[in-house]
Amino acid sequence: MCIKTIIEVMSREHKADISMYEESFLEKSVEKRLNSLNIKSVSGFSEILARDENEASIFLNSLTICYSEFFRNPLTFALLEQLVLPGLIEDKKANSEIRIWSAACAAGQEPYSIAMLLDDLIRRKGQKTRFRIFGTDVSEQELERARKGVYDPDDIQNVSTGLAMKYFKRKGDKYIIEGEIREHVYFSFHDLLDPDYISPASSIFGDFDLVCCSNLLFYYNPEIRQQILSRLYLSLSPGGYFVTGEAEKNIVQKHKFIPVTSLSNVFRKIK
Repeated sequence: MCIKTIIEVMSREHKADISMYEESFLEKSVEKRLNSLNIKSVSGFSEILARDENEASIFLNSLTICYSEFFRNPLTFALLEQLVLPGLIEDKKANSEIRIWSAACAAGQEPYSIAMLLDDLIRRKGQKTRFRIFGTDVSEQELERARKGVYDPDDIQNVSTGLAMKYFKRKGDKYIIEGEIREHVYFSFHDLLDPDYISPASSIFGDFDLVCCSNLLFYYNPEIRQQILSRLYLSLSPGGYFVTGEAEKNIVQKHKFIPVTSLSNVFRKIK
């Protein structure tokens, strides 16, 4: 499949640069629209894109992946719970706070998962360590869901019974994140490709102890991946931790991060 025509049409007719995306991802996205519209050729689809603003908008929105789960990768969260987060708690002085950024957070599952673990660890240790988590995304609709913190039973199936009882309250057929946890998590719009901001504007200065950016990098071409990784790297404090998706660890290993353990998708910034 030749994707060049689609890229040219979207740029010329709709001022949308989709060349940033990885080619195989674009091909799969185009194929889905072909099947949906019952069109057999890319050229036919490009003709529709050229004249139909609505179809162009649908196709463009299909390239924005907004999906997450609570405790999505059990091994990653086990490493966070047993090694990374306890270490951050021990390292922080009484007058400082743990700062975490969950990039491309969708409806907030990842930052809330980390917040529950961190709060539970701090309580069990009997400490008063402060922490703040910034969740960002490019979808205002998903961010609004995150701020409300309301989820279906299927959404929380990966949450342990203990954490679910402690940090969710049930209302009808919905589960709502407790307000005390929501006070630690701040949601805002942030485009990882915005040249004016290395880290979220709401965080003021970055300097994060932990940054999570999972299952996003492989959607972009190598040049864009490196741009994103460079910005995430700069947003971390010296020795800070970086978490990526299981399928993306080989991409990150080529950058200036070192794995916390062999075969791990949890990395550390070289001091």
